[in-house]
Amino acid sequence: MYVINLIGMDPSNFTGFTFFVVNMALLAAALFFWLERDNVNAKWKTSLTVSGLVCFIAAVHYFYMRDAGGTDVVSIRYIDWLITVPLLMVELYIVLLAVTNVSSGVFKRLLGYTVAMLVFGYLGETGSCAWINSTTGFVGGMLFWGLALKEIWSGEAADANAGSKNAAGQYAYENLKKIVTFGWLIYPAGYALGYFGGGVDMELTNQVYNLADFVNKILPGVIVWTAARMDTK
Repeated sequence: MYVINLIGMDPSNFTGFTFFVVNMALLAAALFFWLERDNVNAKWKTSLTVSGLVCFIAAVHYFYMRDAGGTDVVSIRYIDWLITVPLLMVELYIVLLAVTNVSSGVFKRLLGYTVAMLVFGYLGETGSCAWINSTTGFVGGMLFWGLALKEIWSGEAADANAGSKNAAGQYAYENLKKIVTFGWLIYPAGYALGYFGGGVDMELTNQVYNLADFVNKILPGVIVWTAARMDTK
């Protein structure tokens, strides 16, 4: 079904192809991260477990999204994001916790900002709330994403990382921070392309969102795994 001719295909076929590829990549990544847990220093096992969970949970949701359509895809995608995206953000806290002391306030702020960002995005895309349209949903989501970025670039989380003195931990934190900043830009790009172009283009939005999930769910795990290997004798 998904082995298709990439030349001259219609957009829906290409979208289905991207769903399939990302689904398989997420499953493979989840298996790899879980198998590698026993090959790294014990303090990194939680981080690799979270990386594997993010990929596995997303893969399950992709299995359902592949055959869904319209608003069903949006709903399933946001169910996935409400679980996996906060886990990805909290991964920064878990990395810090593995190598230095950090307060629970960092965890609470990162979790709260991320959930609020997703709630605004969901309401903006689905129109479930009368006073939040696609524009206000986009603005609200960007605002809370900005607050999360402030925390990881110049807040308590950034200070904890600077004082950790652990090279592997700092490598992981700095690269995860870049993923959350630059990799996550793909999501609002998909939102804007789909909803601000004179009509809703869900094929294009799903293609961009699938690319975003491929980058932002697998690459953080690779970064954590690399750091864990650096810190393992």
